[in-house]
Amino acid sequence: MGRPFPYSNFKLVDGHNRLIHKLRISLLDSCNMNCLYCMPAEKEFMAKKSWVSAEELCEISSKLVVYGIDEIRLTGGEPLLRPDFRAIVKRLDQLPLSKFGLTTNGIHLERELDFLKDTSLRYLNISLDSLNKENFEKITQTNTFSRVYHSIVKAHSMGFKVKVNAVLLRGMNDTEDELSKFVEFTQKTGIEVRFLELMRIGVANNYFEKYFISAGEVIDRLKLKNRLEEKEMPKDSTSFNFYLPKGGEIGFIASESRPFCGHCSRLRLGADGALRPCLFMDHGVSLRGLKGEDFLKTLKQTIKLKPHDRIKAVNQAMHQIGG
Repeated sequence: MGRPFPYSNFKLVDGHNRLIHKLRISLLDSCNMNCLYCMPAEKEFMAKKSWVSAEELCEISSKLVVYGIDEIRLTGGEPLLRPDFRAIVKRLDQLPLSKFGLTTNGIHLERELDFLKDTSLRYLNISLDSLNKENFEKITQTNTFSRVYHSIVKAHSMGFKVKVNAVLLRGMNDTEDELSKFVEFTQKTGIEVRFLELMRIGVANNYFEKYFISAGEVIDRLKLKNRLEEKEMPKDSTSFNFYLPKGGEIGFIASESRPFCGHCSRLRLGADGALRPCLFMDHGVSLRGLKGEDFLKTLKQTIKLKPHDRIKAVNQAMHQIGG
């Protein structure tokens, strides 16, 4: 796509002197799962006519790359529901990125794997909240366990860099049996498993006290039967990870008990073209239709809004913000 305009001296450094180089792009807010911690009973999805087009989405992304973005991850909702998903990937694939990834619930992933293997999109984060079929279907309210599990294993066998994300829910998937199955899974397959703390976002605010369990508590439980060797991670990593002596790797994204905001290096682009400086900010500034100095001015204003400390909660639904 080339560099679309000459204003390339500015670099994405926020008001706290953090270098911003990662971009999360939410392709749409709709999803084909109904996860208890994410999807409200009354759903309202953005009209397709409000989506930023593939062309403009990629034009915005290319401008941000000029200013220093070198990692892009596509999210949702469920990004594979976007009809022009492949067109977007093909356009973004032309950008000089060091890392190109996708976060998905895995339902439709298998049909895209042959397409994706011919692109630079090699990093897949796939939701799998339980290795127990009945429990998985209770949490996600879908009958899709086999499809998701098969997609994870197949993607790994094809050489994709796969991570499994499991949101911890007290009394649902934090039992000794559940945790042991995840440990056995990563030891057997070599696929990294990451446990995510429930966050105070959207509908989860209503259930937080009931379902929240800290990463520290889970780590203490795991240490009763496993030797965990801490892995050195980049400063701006969202997770802290451990190696297991029999192989495999587990990580924890402890947004509530161990916030990582102070080293955050991410911006978020919504399906409507609005740029958000933080996951916990329920508003953004639209970049649609902006050119040259207007684009740059808006970008500078937006990154100044990035907070240094963790915002306690946000009421907007998770599916509307992006994973």
